[in-house]
Amino acid sequence: MWVFALKILTVEFLEGCGVNKTDKSVTINRRDFLNGTALSLLSGGSIAPLEAIAQGLLSPSAIPSDYYPPALTGLRGSHEGSFEVAHNFRDGETWGSVDSGEPKYDLVVVGAGISGLAAAYFYRKKNGPDSRILILDNHDDFGGHAKRNEFWHEGKMYLVNGGTLNVEAPSQYSTVAAGLLWELGIDRTRYFEKNRDMFSIYRKMGLRSSLFFDRESFGEDRLVVGYGSGTIRNSISKSPLSDKAKKDVVNLYETTENYFPGLTADQTRIKLGKMSYHDYLVNVVKVDPVVVKLFQASFHGSLVCGPDAIPAIYFRDNGYPGFAGLILKDLPRDLLVNEPGGQHGRENLERAREGDPDMYFPDGNATITRLLVRSLVPGSLPGKDIDDAITSIMNYQQLDKPQNTCRIRLNSFVTNVRNQPNDEVSVTYATGGNAYSVKGKDVVLACWNTVIPYIFPEISSEQKEALAYGIKSPLVYSGILLSNWQSFVRAGISGVTAPGKTFSRSGLQASTVMGEYSTNRNPDKPIVLRMSAYFDAPNQGLNRREQHLVGRNRMLNTSFNDFEFMIRDKLSRVLGPHGFDDERDILGITVNRWPHGYSYSYNPLSDSHKWAYTTSDDRPCIVGREKVGRVTIANADASASPHTDAAINEAYRAVGELELSG
Repeated sequence: MWVFALKILTVEFLEGCGVNKTDKSVTINRRDFLNGTALSLLSGGSIAPLEAIAQGLLSPSAIPSDYYPPALTGLRGSHEGSFEVAHNFRDGETWGSVDSGEPKYDLVVVGAGISGLAAAYFYRKKNGPDSRILILDNHDDFGGHAKRNEFWHEGKMYLVNGGTLNVEAPSQYSTVAAGLLWELGIDRTRYFEKNRDMFSIYRKMGLRSSLFFDRESFGEDRLVVGYGSGTIRNSISKSPLSDKAKKDVVNLYETTENYFPGLTADQTRIKLGKMSYHDYLVNVVKVDPVVVKLFQASFHGSLVCGPDAIPAIYFRDNGYPGFAGLILKDLPRDLLVNEPGGQHGRENLERAREGDPDMYFPDGNATITRLLVRSLVPGSLPGKDIDDAITSIMNYQQLDKPQNTCRIRLNSFVTNVRNQPNDEVSVTYATGGNAYSVKGKDVVLACWNTVIPYIFPEISSEQKEALAYGIKSPLVYSGILLSNWQSFVRAGISGVTAPGKTFSRSGLQASTVMGEYSTNRNPDKPIVLRMSAYFDAPNQGLNRREQHLVGRNRMLNTSFNDFEFMIRDKLSRVLGPHGFDDERDILGITVNRWPHGYSYSYNPLSDSHKWAYTTSDDRPCIVGREKVGRVTIANADASASPHTDAAINEAYRAVGELELSG
């Protein structure tokens, strides 16, 4: 557990309590403060800490002056200290709570991710700037999965996403989601005027994508530069595969055989929806099983599992090989047109590629959460526009001040939410070993679905079952600050896919320019490398949800030292022949572990075909998000989509439902 050294008591207060201000040994840590050690100096500790703050008996800031989570390295994301209370609560531990002493809030939001912050924004927009709002979050930073990582080297800031990476297909955002971005100061036209070459700059330098064959999976370490950019014959000829496997790969890409003669286009689509791509390749096309490994990471960035848990039709609809001879029709162009984000295999490729490309901010979608916090808590983030927001330092000491109309309270896990008969909702949360309760006129649960049945027990058994249905994906986003990237230039690559490795995807970050911040375009200068790890469980006969459970347990048993070894091992094996030295070239590592990562989206291999291809009201995400009393639910899970626009859309819906509370 990270223990914060607190400097929140004024010298005058310490003196008044009999503490010598010249005694340099006096240290009060955050856990002791919240457990009442500091407050034992006041009336025998009979007053709640938050009430003491509210009364001005303590400093109005309960956050130390040096509190700054974005600059922490090591193991982040779901960090130590953020989940222990939740696990203990799940296992039956209870806490007796005391009233925090705060006046009733108009709105209490559980979860300070994109959806929770957006809900607060929409609520205030509907009900006026004087609305009193409290946002509670169990992490030491706001943003949910949209976290920011900062590296500092020789006085310069280097940014990378700690979670949610990009704004996908922004020109297809709903009016609500696009409108929010615009109101926050995100101008797509202006952004792309400056960043059209954020990836092409690497191509202009002659750098290409690549595929790394690791010896554990393919018998030999070998890097194939430009894999897939030319003919498949040329690419696969450079691989360490056997002659038979190479021939099977070429045949897979070039075949025009109809493997399902006599079936109509609709029948073929249904058959491919109930058959994994693994089974299609091995049992129908009859390729060497090693060929399937080439596609293990194909959907890691969206579904976090491999070909054995993804329907063959998803691969077909996304342009993968082996289907040219089948009788099939493309999906309707307007299929799921109003659903958020990419459709994870169900896309109509023509529509998916229309409009603006994806937007990448230097810190991922933490830019959005920081802009939301700037709007909700004046004085928290210096500046006035998106450009200065990139390099401004967040003032965490402003987040939970009593005078704020919107307060953001971190390190606080909500344990109980209950509708009360007097048209209010009580919310209990644990922090620092103690539990406190607050009251709100309305509550939005913007946490992830699976925890809601534990903290909101009055929902029905049917709703609890629906909330528990979607198992979130375990994944890791890591940032590695490199002293230079000359080894990439010498290797001729900007990124590498390693389908046999846990860290299957690595790449130089988007070369963005925003305000005073820009990604280094000089290979002699430092840059942040993005590396992503996905915890699937292939070839064990498990469906996607089952693989996520197995993968999560494996992730939680992986230490930072283990992650660091995997990172150094992969980079050394891929780039070592081109002059990379991990001891010399790696300046810093941050590992963002997300055991409950992407929201679960449906697919016909293990879910209802109707759920996967329609917006039916019997989908678990719809049943699970039903309003109960004065409590509504807003999160990406409620949309069965892990995209930013899903989180925003659901926040807007949840706030709209509160108007029906009376």
